[in-house]
Amino acid sequence: MSKVTTTVLGYPRIGGRRELKRATEDYWAGRVDAAGLQETAAGLRERAWRELSGAGLDAVPSNTFSLYDHVLDAIALVGAVPERFAGAADPYFAMARGAEGVAPLEMTKWFDTNYH
Repeated sequence: MSKVTTTVLGYPRIGGRRELKRATEDYWAGRVDAAGLQETAAGLRERAWRELSGAGLDAVPSNTFSLYDHVLDAIALVGAVPERFAGAADPYFAMARGAEGVAPLEMTKWFDTNYH
């Protein structure tokens, strides 16, 4: 008889009190630096892993977290960042939101959601 493996495909990343949303908006407004944003993100990832591990799953998923969206993460991961973002203070968010003098990547509908 084969063993049934339990897991989930992802987990909410924003936090129970919308911590990621607040931290990201604070970063964009200059009220927190990149290290502060990353600290919030690390805490949310750790909390999710602990909760999932404690839920009795056979396999805890990884790499389900994103600061903005998973398609943008893939662009950054494989180095497909267009040259126009090279001089931006934060190329990752510049691709998503634009930067001074640089338009963001075009938004596309994929599976009824917005991705860059």
